[in-house]
Amino acid sequence: MQNRGTEALLHHPGFTRSLPFALFILLLAVELSWSTLQPIIPGLESVDKRWLYAIKSGLAALALIWLWPRYGELKKLPSSLSSWLAAVATGIIIFVLWINLTQSWALIGEMGKGFDPRQQDGQVDWLLVGIRLAGSALVVPIIEELFWRSFIMRWIDNPVFLSLEPQQVSNKGLLISSALFAVEHTQWFAGLIAGLAYGWLYRRTGNLWLSIVAHAITNGILGIWVLNTGSWQFW
Repeated sequence: MQNRGTEALLHHPGFTRSLPFALFILLLAVELSWSTLQPIIPGLESVDKRWLYAIKSGLAALALIWLWPRYGELKKLPSSLSSWLAAVATGIIIFVLWINLTQSWALIGEMGKGFDPRQQDGQVDWLLVGIRLAGSALVVPIIEELFWRSFIMRWIDNPVFLSLEPQQVSNKGLLISSALFAVEHTQWFAGLIAGLAYGWLYRRTGNLWLSIVAHAITNGILGIWVLNTGSWQFW
């Protein structure tokens, strides 16, 4: 009976779209609680918490690989060149907005120090950079689009969300899922616009790969810009 229940859970489309994202968020919570955990866990003060990013993106990536056969909608690539161009343009526009929407009213709290890959001598640790870029531009777009757009945006309209075509998502589903996506980020207003843009792209085209590509382009360009400007707070 227990094995049957476990098998059913692994086949549940909501679970398969939530697990990689949940693993990432769980370890993000550990990262945010690092200073609180240090007095409790012996030796933790000597651990460089920047390597947590490798663990959380790695676990999320492993979960994606394991569950990949369950993501039927990712088996079909869009064939329209105009759709690909729309995804690229969307990703670039969101990047531009992201680095400019930093006013206090557009933030939840304050922007922190971010992910600084430099060592004590000021030299950049390129392994840390590679891990961060790979996680943010390759892993995060897939886990977030599977969770926020493929699952949550459609589930708001219909709990049996796979029966709802992306083009049938209501404005309510788009707005609520984008608002929830926004509060996941310190830059809530930029996050809201990003959620609306990626959700609109998914709803318009019916193909999740396009919102993933747009998201990946935003994060990829942002990473390159951060490295060139030293604006670590955006990481």
